[in-house]
Amino acid sequence: VGAPGLLYVCQREMAAVAPHDRNVNIIGSDDATTCIIVVVRHSGSGAIALAHLDGNGTDEAVSAMVARVQELAFGYPEGRIELQLIGGFSDPQGYAEDLFSNIMQSFHKHPLEIDLTQSCVGELNTMVRDDINWPIIYGVGVNIKTGEIFPANFPDKGPDLPLRMARHFTGSHQVLDIYDAAVGMLRIGPFNYDPLRGVDLWLAQSDEFILKHLSTSPEVEPPHFAMQVRATLRYIQDNQFPAVTVFRNNNPHYFRRDETTGCWTPVRY
Repeated sequence: VGAPGLLYVCQREMAAVAPHDRNVNIIGSDDATTCIIVVVRHSGSGAIALAHLDGNGTDEAVSAMVARVQELAFGYPEGRIELQLIGGFSDPQGYAEDLFSNIMQSFHKHPLEIDLTQSCVGELNTMVRDDINWPIIYGVGVNIKTGEIFPANFPDKGPDLPLRMARHFTGSHQVLDIYDAAVGMLRIGPFNYDPLRGVDLWLAQSDEFILKHLSTSPEVEPPHFAMQVRATLRYIQDNQFPAVTVFRNNNPHYFRRDETTGCWTPVRY
């Protein structure tokens, strides 16, 4: 899926959108190996929330997703809240299985009745190649007009990617909501993270070393993993205190959909 009309959700992020949103055609996420992509949809209004969860902030993310979908579905009396889970293969350490039960418990505790309509996780999302378990599906997109969900990958993951990914390595556990549906803008931050000790040492290592030590599933990561991690580590090296250097005056980074290209462009808001 290309960049025009795409709302891409990174690991430890979520976003919610309604079918009539002029800025978004497809919402999606990929690069999920031991992570799980969670889709919550209101069947009456078609409002959708999507998150890429890794075990951090699960309870809060689940509550926020359901709340956002309810807000966007306001005025549609009919409909049920449906849940779809995709990703998380049978990894040797059992990370995905733990995450699956963690997510299910969070939804089970929610006071609202939620219907699980699709679960493509664990064994169902695993194939064996050369005696190694691999994920079958690494990513999905959702057509916001129809609610159709399909396997997808996203060469363009949207703006501020190294900044957004920096949170994975620096102790920032919250699942961030990255879309302001009221104004139709992508919104990153503001947030801070802890300085990362030894960034220079990490950057001096080989791709194999980075893969082995910074991935939960080094044997089955997509080919761009090490390159993406390097870009993120360089960003952390250059911006050790984002609250000071990146989010000046505590302002988020806002992006509006460009009418001509269909891609996100920075705006002052």
